[in-house]
Amino acid sequence: MIALTRLNGHPVMVNSDLIEQLEETPDTVVTLTSGNRLVVRDRMLEIQQKIVDFKRRIHGPA
Repeated sequence: MIALTRLNGHPVMVNSDLIEQLEETPDTVVTLTSGNRLVVRDRMLEIQQKIVDFKRRIHGPA
């Protein structure tokens, strides 16, 4: 799970394995495999780094 921040400032935890797509329009839109969408303050590259950091914590460095 990674922590993201909604536009209203409220934190939300997201299962990174369920993220299907990220886009900046200019807000960052996170589309999940369920079709649900979240609009967050975090930038796309920040989210990418959070996912990489989370996977490294779980699986260890490559």
